[in-house]
Amino acid sequence: MCQSFLIFVEVILIGVTLDSESVQGDTTEIMSSARRGRFHGKPFGGNASQQSTSGVSDQLIKNGRKSGQLNLSSRGLNAAAESRGDADFDNDERWWDQVELTKLILASNKIQDLSEDVKLLSALQSLDIHDNELQGLPETLGELHQLQKLNVSHNKLSSLPSALFSCPQLVYLHLEHNNLSELPNELGNLVELDDLDVSNNKLCTLPATIGQLVKLKSINLSNNNLTVLPSQIQFLKGIRTLDLTHNQLTSLPKELGYMRSLEQLYVRHNKLKELPLLEHCSNLKELHLGNNLLTCFGSDQLQCLNSLTVLDVRDNKIAIVPVEITQLTTLERLDISNNDVSALPYELGNMVHLKSLVVDGNPMRSIRRDIIARGSEGIKKYLRSRIEMPEEPKKAAAVSSSGSGQTGLFGGGEQVDAHSVKVSRALDYSGKKAEEVPPEIWELGVSTQVTDLNLSKNQIKQWPSSLVLLSDWVVTVNLGFNKLTALHTDLGLCLRLQNLDLRNNCLSTLPKEMESLQNLHTLILSVNRFGEVPAVVYKLKSLETLLISGNQVAQIDVSSLRQLDKLSSLDLQNNNISVVPPELGLCTNLRSLLLSGNPCRNPRPAILNKGTDALLDYLRGRIVQ
Repeated sequence: MCQSFLIFVEVILIGVTLDSESVQGDTTEIMSSARRGRFHGKPFGGNASQQSTSGVSDQLIKNGRKSGQLNLSSRGLNAAAESRGDADFDNDERWWDQVELTKLILASNKIQDLSEDVKLLSALQSLDIHDNELQGLPETLGELHQLQKLNVSHNKLSSLPSALFSCPQLVYLHLEHNNLSELPNELGNLVELDDLDVSNNKLCTLPATIGQLVKLKSINLSNNNLTVLPSQIQFLKGIRTLDLTHNQLTSLPKELGYMRSLEQLYVRHNKLKELPLLEHCSNLKELHLGNNLLTCFGSDQLQCLNSLTVLDVRDNKIAIVPVEITQLTTLERLDISNNDVSALPYELGNMVHLKSLVVDGNPMRSIRRDIIARGSEGIKKYLRSRIEMPEEPKKAAAVSSSGSGQTGLFGGGEQVDAHSVKVSRALDYSGKKAEEVPPEIWELGVSTQVTDLNLSKNQIKQWPSSLVLLSDWVVTVNLGFNKLTALHTDLGLCLRLQNLDLRNNCLSTLPKEMESLQNLHTLILSVNRFGEVPAVVYKLKSLETLLISGNQVAQIDVSSLRQLDKLSSLDLQNNNISVVPPELGLCTNLRSLLLSGNPCRNPRPAILNKGTDALLDYLRGRIVQ
């Protein structure tokens, strides 16, 4: 059982391609040498003159033989490790403690070739060779019938061996950042494939056989040269995430509307002039259409998107936002910045779940700039104020405020309607100029199990201790525009919390107990007194939006930011940042990065005004190699 592992330690792991003379040598001698722990020092690339100085310890090999997993990443390997001597493994290892190799990591080295002897690892399930200098792969990969995961991203591959598509168990295939100009028709043979990433290549077309990958859940085709998608894409009914960003698409096939499981669709930075009817995409939650040539989106298109929470149509040529957009009752983020919109439908102000409304860069005539500067809630409040109330409801409201005792209002006549709270499970006690929230308001919140709590625009100085009463249900909390100087550790008990708005307060720290908020998606800390991004923020692994503009943040901690792999929107405007590290450009998950209003000289305002993608490209270009 262990012989193939032992031979591969000698032949491949330590000298990834043994030179031709050694391959033709006596395998008995190879086996004997492997058992004694002697490594011949043959090069990874088959060039015996390029000896590596990086050693691979006997203990590492011994551990691999026992666990079935071997990690040789980031060792500068372009040649074999030198022998560490005559360690006799037979003296301290028992053969029954040794297992076949199932996981091999050779990432981040300088490997140029992979030996055909990889076939010796018949039990291999996971092979990671990303970030090397591979220009080709051996045909013998097809003999690894147990292989489930293959990562050969960030190499120099221009083609793929046909035998690769004979791996019947392959579920994960990452080929991003190579030089592939086409995918073979044999791709359709990988019927178990679950995750496919071919981004950052040179693909112009996709094979029609891609429709055979019926188990695919995620496919990344971004940063290629695709001009059209095959109609067979309709058969990918299991797809949840489809990324087509940065291609040359002028249209999307109508068949895209049959992808019933689709949850996230990214088509930013293409040449789309219209959007097909996504008739059956009832599970679509995020639609990213920024940086295209769209002039409108019709009511018939909006009616199909009942589950949408994010709609991004920034940087297009849209002139009108139809009132039918209010049918998207679950919408949380709407970005229509940098279009030709001159007015918004007033009904937008009544969209309860809409937390982020971005309208900058439009020739707005009906909304003053000072109102836009107040942010999403300010714009929504203005829009609500412009809605004319019918005569009969006006009279009813007057009766309600008369204090007849039958009104169902709470909060000392402040018109918090108990019936409305019960129906919507949203409690709005904002703009009351209150220093404390009345007990009856908390009682109402508990009795109706509210999920949305709005206490903004009051005079609250201390964290409301009674808020913990709602911790079992509350999903959204807005305490913006108050006078808070600190938060209570009880905040960490609100485990269902997804959106937290703390803008315009006097906060300088956050409690470490916030680490438990692992469902938090949006955190707004703008206009406070933070001198840095609080350390606990980097532990919020579900965070997608972080707004911390208008503080005194002086530095950008890129290494910590990169831990937030779901972060897509970061606003650091109007802080004290004097240096923008080029490594920030490596945060490629960012889809909105705002840095204006800082004292840094680079990037220049002209770069900042070009948008997030141009800014990230600029920063990456300044990284010292």
